[in-house]
Amino acid sequence: MEQYALIMRHEDGKKVASPEQIQIWMQQTMDWIGSISAQNKFVSGTGLPFDNARVITASDKGKVVTNGPFGDIKETIGGIIVIKAASIEEAVEFAKGSPVLQGEGNSIEVRKIAKDDGTH
Repeated sequence: MEQYALIMRHEDGKKVASPEQIQIWMQQTMDWIGSISAQNKFVSGTGLPFDNARVITASDKGKVVTNGPFGDIKETIGGIIVIKAASIEEAVEFAKGSPVLQGEGNSIEVRKIAKDDGTH
């Protein structure tokens, strides 16, 4: 069984939903994660708040720290969960059930997590 990261990407991280909509999405997300957990395939997960985030870049002048994760890009990462799956296809099927996909332009990137044995 491999582990996969489901990376929740938001097309426009500056959009803010109403508190009521956020509550609905959070409940749907907890239900979605609960369904994965019920199959003993949930490993971990967390949201990635935008407040007080920093970006560190390196240049020939040294390392520069800036406020905010957005930089010049429009898309942001809103959260990540790690699951266990027998294949990338199974991981994709879990991702398809995420409420994140209800948001216009949102997407989920599925990546296999490297093992700590020198192989991928």
